[in-house]
Amino acid sequence: MDFQAGILQDGSPMESLEKQLICPICLEMFSKPVVILPCQHNLCRKCANDVFQAANPYWQSRGSLISGGRFRCPSCRHEVLLDRHGVYGLQRNLLVENIIDIYKQECSSRPLKKGEHPMCKEHEDERINIYCVTCEVPTCSLCKVFVFWTRKACEVAPLQSVFQGQKTELNNCISMLVAGNDRIQTIISQLEDSCQSTEENSEAAKRELCARFDTLAALLEEKKAELLQRICQEQADKTAFIQSLICQYKEQLEKSSRLVETAIQAAEETGGAAFLMVRPPGLIVEASKGGRLDKIEQGYESMDAFSVSLEHLTEAVQALDFDPAEEDEEYFDGEEEEAEE
Repeated sequence: MDFQAGILQDGSPMESLEKQLICPICLEMFSKPVVILPCQHNLCRKCANDVFQAANPYWQSRGSLISGGRFRCPSCRHEVLLDRHGVYGLQRNLLVENIIDIYKQECSSRPLKKGEHPMCKEHEDERINIYCVTCEVPTCSLCKVFVFWTRKACEVAPLQSVFQGQKTELNNCISMLVAGNDRIQTIISQLEDSCQSTEENSEAAKRELCARFDTLAALLEEKKAELLQRICQEQADKTAFIQSLICQYKEQLEKSSRLVETAIQAAEETGGAAFLMVRPPGLIVEASKGGRLDKIEQGYESMDAFSVSLEHLTEAVQALDFDPAEEDEEYFDGEEEEAEE
């Protein structure tokens, strides 16, 4: 027997009870066996199995290699985890089953009252019991006779059969929508996880890149300090040699200056004996010593030997780029194949 909502008067306790016994999937009264979810909501086992199969399309019956699955409660969206038995592993709600049996017995003992079934507006004493398929409106038997005599093109069908067909179609659409929503929620969760993983992987990649460049910068600083040390050493050696030459030439200059003064004094003497007595001996030898001192070669002060060419290093730095990862290519190829499927 099919028990529909609205069989009793609005606002009655039995009607309130009936609303609590409606499955959120098929919108019918719970059918045996009723299963109770971990969130304490109830579903028909068939409806629970339909939602579970829609959310786990690759799950097979017992004995399959796939272990368990999950779906979301249509009432509160709580995630329900199942073992390898699927919905058959959920507990039956015997209390709700007993309440449904008592409710059906109570409803079957109540006689139908006039006005509880929709009546035809044109024929007040006629119940609406047929459906005009052409006009897509429910009607009564007298209206059917009128349609037969006036519009023979209209096609009619029993109201109950049309109701059952459309109700089944509606229930199928609801199941598809619920399953589709669950799949969308699963995709959203996966995308959120992917977004979080992308952020974490990006931070790790940034840290690794900074560490590599810091290492390279430290190596360059170390090499620069080494080359600067060599230049400073060369500068000190050359400067010391030049300073020693300056000292030698200054000493020679002082000697030559004293010799010049002595020679001038000797030149002022007019007497031969006096001149020979004051004339400095070895004057020519001392005068020639200045030409025998060491000298620096031309370009001695140049530091061209310490020039460093960084063109190849500059090109190498400019050519720095991320290495193409084969794993990424395989990952994108796999995603394209899944998209095609």
